[in-house]
Amino acid sequence: MARSIVLLSLVLSLSGCGVADTGAAAAAAATSKAQEAREGLKTEARVREQLDAAMKQSADQRNAAEADTK
Repeated sequence: MARSIVLLSLVLSLSGCGVADTGAAAAAAATSKAQEAREGLKTEARVREQLDAAMKQSADQRNAAEADTK
């Protein structure tokens, strides 16, 4: 019984000083960083697609110019 009271008082004192809030804040920050990483990967994929399209367009224009000069 005495151990239960000591344990309960310890848990209550830790939750009162913000240790529980710190854990919740860390979890929220980790979730936010994971979301940012996913968004970064999506942005990278979009930029790669745009670069590929621009390079293809440039190659097509170059090929068309070479065909016109022949």
